[in-house]
Amino acid sequence: MIVCLSKPVHGSLNPAGSQTITNLIQLVYVSQPFGFDEPTLAGILLDARRCNKRDDVTGALVCRHDIYLQLLEGPEDAVRAAYARICRDDRHAGVKELLNLKIQSRLFASWAMLHDPAKTWIWTEEEIANAVLDRAESAEIIKIFKDLSDRSGKPAVH
Repeated sequence: MIVCLSKPVHGSLNPAGSQTITNLIQLVYVSQPFGFDEPTLAGILLDARRCNKRDDVTGALVCRHDIYLQLLEGPEDAVRAAYARICRDDRHAGVKELLNLKIQSRLFASWAMLHDPAKTWIWTEEEIANAVLDRAESAEIIKIFKDLSDRSGKPAVH
């Protein structure tokens, strides 16, 4: 179960008085679902959306019964805290960080957590079982999320 604590403050006020977010990162990880079913997935998404809205973290979760591939983006401290919660979450097994990049803008700025059931997935179950993600280039992994962002239509925060 993911536990959300109080909201941290990130960034600083600019001369106009609005908050400027600094130190944005994208973190991509992979894990294997533990006990994957619709109620478990719904619980993960509910927890992620609640915590992410509070912490100014956005992203997308690509999933199917054999894999979770997730991109988290936002202020570095908040993203690292979200990732630490995921690493402790017993609904994920074998959590492994794939990418950690400094960014200037977000792919999923309007999404607390976009869910994609991997209907357009590029790797087969056999490829995943044979550790294709250990050999995947960073650009290939990010392209999955860029394509998903382009298809998402940039709706209001979910």
